[in-house]
Amino acid sequence: MVLEHPGTDLVAREMPDPRPGPDDVLIQVRACGVCRTDLHVRDGELAGAKLPLVLGHEIVGVVTEAGASVRGLAAGDRVGVPWLGWVDGSCEHCRRGEENLCPDARFTGYQRDGGYAELAVADARFAFRLAGTEDDAHAAPLLCAGLIGHRALRAAGDPRAVGIYGFGAAAHIVTQIARHEGRRVLAFTRAGDTRSQGFARELGAQWAGDALGPAPEPLDAALIFAPAGELVPAALRAVRPGGTVVCAGIHMSDIPSFPYALLWGERTLRSVANLTRRDAEELLALAPRAGVRTAVRTYALADANTALADVRAGRIDGAAVLVP
Repeated sequence: MVLEHPGTDLVAREMPDPRPGPDDVLIQVRACGVCRTDLHVRDGELAGAKLPLVLGHEIVGVVTEAGASVRGLAAGDRVGVPWLGWVDGSCEHCRRGEENLCPDARFTGYQRDGGYAELAVADARFAFRLAGTEDDAHAAPLLCAGLIGHRALRAAGDPRAVGIYGFGAAAHIVTQIARHEGRRVLAFTRAGDTRSQGFARELGAQWAGDALGPAPEPLDAALIFAPAGELVPAALRAVRPGGTVVCAGIHMSDIPSFPYALLWGERTLRSVANLTRRDAEELLALAPRAGVRTAVRTYALADANTALADVRAGRIDGAAVLVP
């Protein structure tokens, strides 16, 4: 399923089979999650996409061929491929262990063709062996929703009371991790969204309510997954002095101006960007220990536009996943 022009629906295309380079692996795609970032690319809100483009960066599949220089992966290995798809390995950020900030980084389903397809090529450095017992569709959301949620929670320090703003794919995974670690979770959704609020409570949230209303208690940290800038002042109001607000999306509408008093009191406002290989290793090891169970709705590959529309409309509890 190919994006030919930003702002248009994906179209089905028969394309030549991709070929792996010496540092790549060729993967038979078994499942690919549908992420809100895919919507931002599809809508043209993230400029610079390769066109035509195969979207998708939550890939689960099986290696069918490994390039001549690849070590540690071979045909038959089950792997997952995330958003970060290539880094130069030599820039200042990479040398500091900040490969997520590499200025020449390339991203899966953005500058590199992704997983809305039967076959995909990935840099072997960013193809992670999957040894868990979860099936392919349920593993796929871990490759972005899980990774970004994990990185956002770690960026918040060691909070006891965590507010989660926007209860989609990332939120439903990080809630389970936070509860496993003994944290209290409060879920903030659109006013009147009783379905998402009920889903949050089922996963262990102690409270769920209006994202723009008052919090029932001061938060140690707030994680914002919804791409709505208006949530930033609301989250700052909700965190205690010394608390942290983490913006976890790759794209967000403009943040409205707010009085300095909301930031004062040594509150911290920060973002997280992309992921690192260490994030992936940590999360893929932690998820089974924490008993994470992803909620997924599966779609045929040909129904990618329907899946994107359902993600846009918030009609899914958990994550949408394409199954070729």
